[in-house]
Amino acid sequence: MLKIAYHSIYKHHLPDGHRFPMAKYDLLPRQLLHEGSCTGDNFFEPEVVSDTAVLRCHTKAYFEDLKTLKIPARAARKIGFPLSEELVLRERTIADGTIKGCHYALEHGIAMNIAGGTHHAYSNRGEAFCMLNDQAIGARYLQAAGLAQKILIVDLDVHQGNGTAEIFAGDDSVFTFSMHGAANYPFKKETSDLDIALATQTDDRIYLKHLKETLPRLLEQVQPDFIFYLCGVDILASDKLGKLGCSISGCKERDRYVLQTCYEHQIPVQCSMGGGYSPDIKVIIDAHANTFRLAQDIYF
Repeated sequence: MLKIAYHSIYKHHLPDGHRFPMAKYDLLPRQLLHEGSCTGDNFFEPEVVSDTAVLRCHTKAYFEDLKTLKIPARAARKIGFPLSEELVLRERTIADGTIKGCHYALEHGIAMNIAGGTHHAYSNRGEAFCMLNDQAIGARYLQAAGLAQKILIVDLDVHQGNGTAEIFAGDDSVFTFSMHGAANYPFKKETSDLDIALATQTDDRIYLKHLKETLPRLLEQVQPDFIFYLCGVDILASDKLGKLGCSISGCKERDRYVLQTCYEHQIPVQCSMGGGYSPDIKVIIDAHANTFRLAQDIYF
């Protein structure tokens, strides 16, 4: 059975007019239930991630400042959210959803998190709506528990996974692959194990060509026993914060190809949703829902 992490805190309220579309975290599970792609049994409610799990990726000083809301003002501005206890709790809950999803992926082949993909969180700071790097925390958890040794992170959000690259720099046990818009944030990129920076308005054909040439080669090279997939839908041409030119059908084919490849190679995969900022919320929901629909079709 497909298992999906969701908690009501995911839709934490932000001030009116904030550009981060928190509504999608409420609307996406509703849509999946309404159309019959999922039932209530597919969803599980994560708790709060343990400090031990967080501290495998983030510095103690940063995490303590985050929990006590003592992040310096300049650093807090880089996060982009008005910080609160509830917001920090939300981030810790998301990370637990990804960790528990790892166990479900090992059991069923795949698991999803309605939120997550917080790849701009560095070991010692947060940036761009990201405070704790959920998939990095999940990767370190798997290794510490002896559940995986070699991990591949496939980050297909439109923005480079700069925090993830920094956390695993120099670590051969976790291979970081980011395919993103060259002209998109962050404007000063970190160095992943493999970065593919795409030109502005890259279309479906070129995007999928790069992906389909790269992923099989990485599986052969890395030989991962677990994959984390960050499936942001901000690669769409309609996205307000993205500069690529993909269509909804192209984005769906991207997800189909990644999930089908993981399935055929029998490599467990945990998926976190990442970004999506199209002006029409219906476009965001449909593009994200495609990932869940495909997971059901391919695996179950």
